[in-house]
Amino acid sequence: MPAVEIDERSGFCFGVVTAIQKAESELDAAGSLYCLGDIVHNGSEVERLRRRGLRTISHADLEHLRGVKVLLRAHGEPPSTYATARRNGIEIIDATCPVVLKLQQRIKAAHDSGVPQIVIYGQRGHAEVNGLVGQTDGRAIVVEDAAGLDAIDFSRDIALYSQTTKSLEGFEHIAAEIRARLLPGARLTSYDTICRQVAGRVEHLRGFAASHSAVIFVAGAKSSNGRILYGHCREVNPATYLIAEPDQLQADWLRGADSIGICGATSTPRHLMEAVRARVFELLES
Repeated sequence: MPAVEIDERSGFCFGVVTAIQKAESELDAAGSLYCLGDIVHNGSEVERLRRRGLRTISHADLEHLRGVKVLLRAHGEPPSTYATARRNGIEIIDATCPVVLKLQQRIKAAHDSGVPQIVIYGQRGHAEVNGLVGQTDGRAIVVEDAAGLDAIDFSRDIALYSQTTKSLEGFEHIAAEIRARLLPGARLTSYDTICRQVAGRVEHLRGFAASHSAVIFVAGAKSSNGRILYGHCREVNPATYLIAEPDQLQADWLRGADSIGICGATSTPRHLMEAVRARVFELLES
């Protein structure tokens, strides 16, 4: 039977761990709590906490709540969310990741100082990116790839930031593309604001994937970080398979493998990877 290994460095990042701990502490004390958006981009973990009393709400729901407690997840929120909470007498339990919070403050300071153009390399519509754009009164330009650069005025100075969970390689590519298009007199100042706890996983996971004949990557469908890390694993090992739940495993993927690696995103709980390992053994023994 092939060896089956769970990557010890995969799983929740610091920000997600803190958010879940804050949620569980309040649930232990009160039995219920609202959370603005999924606490983590993993359906299994969201369901586990729902059973404990965590109720996920939308921004539209927030407008109609009064006098309750609401947890803000690690992704962070724009200033408008805090304004709504104050107006409605809502107590905020703020679990914004410190790395994201620092980035919000930097972008707000740049905007307030009159930087002509603030560009954010990130996923349009992502919760963290929405929070960052909110620091600029909605004026920041969000760029997902080189195709989106046409929205920038290359005759004016540019300050470039990155969503904390994007790849360093992608950020450097965008910065190089902007520099190549700058018109005389315009200047680009780029700020590498990628979380090193996330960025440091890329090379580690590439090595992990290369060391196994088959790799099962576990991540929720909504996880931006999961798609990035999965792509890196698949680059070095084409026998890498993406699943969200153990029942998505296929026996054919494991056939003939000498060793099987299981890894995941920063939003993937350890207990889910362990459940995947148990399912791998079931399939190997059947």
